[in-house]
Amino acid sequence: MNEPQHTPPGVGAAAPRRPSRRTVLAAMTASTATALPLVSTAPAAAAEHPTDLLYVGTWGGNQVHAIRFDPVRGTMTPLGVVAEVSSNWVTVHPARPVLYVAGAEPGGFIRTFRIDDASGALHRTGELQTETVPGGSGGLSYLGLDADTLLVADFATGSAATVPIHRDGGLGAVASTVRHTGSGPNPRQAGPHTHHVVLDPSRRFALVADFGADRVFVHRHDPNTRRMTASSVGHYATAPGSGPRRLAFHPRGRTVHLLNELTADIETLSWDPRSGALTSRQLLTTNAPGHTGTTSAAELAVSRDGRHVYVSNRGDNTLVVFAVDQRTGLLTEAQRLSCGGVTPWSFSLHPQGRWLFVANKASGTVDLFRVDPASGRLTDTGTSVAVPDADCVGVRRSRVPLPSVHERTQDSDDT
Repeated sequence: MNEPQHTPPGVGAAAPRRPSRRTVLAAMTASTATALPLVSTAPAAAAEHPTDLLYVGTWGGNQVHAIRFDPVRGTMTPLGVVAEVSSNWVTVHPARPVLYVAGAEPGGFIRTFRIDDASGALHRTGELQTETVPGGSGGLSYLGLDADTLLVADFATGSAATVPIHRDGGLGAVASTVRHTGSGPNPRQAGPHTHHVVLDPSRRFALVADFGADRVFVHRHDPNTRRMTASSVGHYATAPGSGPRRLAFHPRGRTVHLLNELTADIETLSWDPRSGALTSRQLLTTNAPGHTGTTSAAELAVSRDGRHVYVSNRGDNTLVVFAVDQRTGLLTEAQRLSCGGVTPWSFSLHPQGRWLFVANKASGTVDLFRVDPASGRLTDTGTSVAVPDADCVGVRRSRVPLPSVHERTQDSDDT
């Protein structure tokens, strides 16, 4: 996670493509929508097919935006601002209409919202403070969901927490908090800075990527109590100054991919599910050949079938696709392409695996890419929605259909 005073990479990079008149008009509409919650006309009964909702966090923008996504046509319709709240990270409950929003202010605040699937509006339902120890700038860097547990990374304090999730999607009290120690040679590594938390497939271990300590800490986790042990059972040390940022398990559960922010490389690690040990097997750069200037990798994801790994590189403003050798688990670069904007802070794969949404912070856009399930290759659709300071995208499979073509035409004629 970049510090608030960090200058976004991308200076001197190719300018993002010029948006169409329709995109500009849609962006103007989104930027001026400040009502909370957003109120819109519910879809009519006559419909074509279900649609989804995208919720976009804004780095330092103190807003959450909503977008209606049609997964059949590949279209995005901006719904505007649906919450005025600090939103370092957003994540959506996989089954319940609940959005979790992580704040940037000290205290590790998480706000919960009920999603109105018909309109996209958010109704605030709760707030939880996860941290009592004063921290520096940065706040929470990540929220993740694993079954009935919310995983919390607090960049500012160098701590990680687990929070039980009730059956209705609401949050219980903080179950456990662990704090790390350590530092690195980079000026941004003066102390521990937790960036990401994941559970292994057995849910008996919690892996924590600490950007400041150049470590991946491994803690025991009790799936019944949702608690992590305070002391780690071990750790994996990255190269000094690498800045571990993201972790992702391969579906087979014996391989972990680690993305380092400051060195912009990706490591393939073997995972021992009995001892919790990590062992390095491969290290690849995500930078383009001849790369100069800022080096900054950001997001990491593995496809559902485990055949491809996706990475965003903020220094090059690119997306990189790696093919996974199904026998060895090692990676080979398969594709490198523009992210569609500037500073790809993060991206999200659609649950169906056929779309990828990129939050380009510096250009203030969410850009849509098509995913070829067979080859894993990405294609820029040219579809883009303006969202100032976009930093992450949460996907809600709302199953709410779009109005019919006739009704959309009438609405257009009325405006």
